[in-house]
Amino acid sequence: MGAVENNPANSPRKTTNPTHDSPAGDTQPAAGRGPSPTAGRSPSPEIALPMSFRINKLAYFSVPLTLLVAVILAGASITWLSWTLIIPVLLALWIHRLRTDVTEAGLHVVGTFGTKDLEWNRIRGLQFPKWSAVRAVLDDGSRVRLPAIAFRDLPLLSAASEGRIPDPYER
Repeated sequence: MGAVENNPANSPRKTTNPTHDSPAGDTQPAAGRGPSPTAGRSPSPEIALPMSFRINKLAYFSVPLTLLVAVILAGASITWLSWTLIIPVLLALWIHRLRTDVTEAGLHVVGTFGTKDLEWNRIRGLQFPKWSAVRAVLDDGSRVRLPAIAFRDLPLLSAASEGRIPDPYER
């Protein structure tokens, strides 16, 4: 239990005003698309492995609200609805459990009901379905859901995977 997790949600982030050099030598924001997320960064920062991607801690704010609703329901009929008091506990455990770990061997995916280890040589790419979680596409065509990974995490995921997963923000 003495291991320290490198959680991108807990790490301090530097905020800079990214710009790029124009041919005239003056600096100005990228035209039309806003600032580039990787402008001004070093190509590949050194990332300590294993690294865990977890759901944002802000999700825990839903637990007290769920508890309030459960208490109201249980108060209406303690005999029939007392089981609702367990829902906030289960919600907190679920938020804590879901994660994707990046290791030297590949990705370790911890979902709601199980875990799965994906080796780097089996991962063909990532899929970003609309209104759904990111999925790793494997060499056999199957897809595995990657909890707690969002499009904004790709630069950090690319650095942690040592370029095996490309960074879409790099040119």
